[in-house]
Amino acid sequence: MVATPTPAEPNRQGQSLTVRANGLDFYVTEMAPSEASDGDGSKLALCLHGFPELGHSWRHQLPVLADLGYRVWAPDLRGYGRTRPRPSDVVDYSMQHLLDDVTALIDASECSEVVLIGHDWGAAVAWMYAMQGERPLERLIILNVPHPACFERELRTLRQLRKSWYILAFQIPWLPEKLLTVREAKAVGRAFTDMAVNLDRFTPDDVLPYREAALEPGAARAMVNWYRAAFRDLRRDQLPSPIIDVATLMVWGLQDTALGARTTDGTHEHVSDLTIRFLPDSSHWVQQDTPDEVNAMLAAFLSDLEVPGLPTRLQPR
Repeated sequence: MVATPTPAEPNRQGQSLTVRANGLDFYVTEMAPSEASDGDGSKLALCLHGFPELGHSWRHQLPVLADLGYRVWAPDLRGYGRTRPRPSDVVDYSMQHLLDDVTALIDASECSEVVLIGHDWGAAVAWMYAMQGERPLERLIILNVPHPACFERELRTLRQLRKSWYILAFQIPWLPEKLLTVREAKAVGRAFTDMAVNLDRFTPDDVLPYREAALEPGAARAMVNWYRAAFRDLRRDQLPSPIIDVATLMVWGLQDTALGARTTDGTHEHVSDLTIRFLPDSSHWVQQDTPDEVNAMLAAFLSDLEVPGLPTRLQPR
């Protein structure tokens, strides 16, 4: 069986709450299992956003996951949005701190089953959590970020280095923060609109929350510090690569201009139970760019149905 697309429902946005975890007060958008589902609140779908996003980036997925019986949490991650306090040191954004945040959020939910869903930086954390996290996962869903070992391989090529130039640029002190926030954080808005395929999904109102959040004191520095901390971790050669045994869905928008589709090659060598699907007309911002198609994939995967979409990439990107 193949699941049909579930239309995004922007009128169901969930409720906000503050969750104390790992010494931080996480601002979380929550949606409880819908009345139509058989969910009793014991299953958690924890959605991790990327740069320069917020929990807001999962707004189209909240209703779908709730209808599947999940208690859905979409937190503003460490340093982002309305999560407080906002650490200022690079070391505060090391991968171990990010993994500890996930563990603490899972524990705070008191749920017995966890599906971990990540996009961009959130996906990088989700990959690492599946490899070395302290709590078991029922499922893993990754959107437009390669497995760390595959990304490390591709970073040795000029092709991917050209796409990832910003990672090196973000190592420069203070300047990246300045450039991100000038003209009311116009660069943050353009990060979406310059890359998106379906611009009607990225109206000024859609990207305004990201721009406003980046202008909060210390926010831009915190966001860039994720990259600075990762660069330090890579230089220390701390990258583990055990096989992931959790059933994993990888969704990839083929119009991603920051991460080439070649970075997905070889993922099956690191994941024993992998389903991968490609969307030809979607960008790096895949769950916002083509939410109906992504929602259909999530619903099918979490319902043990055949996942729609292309199982192989078409472009040699």
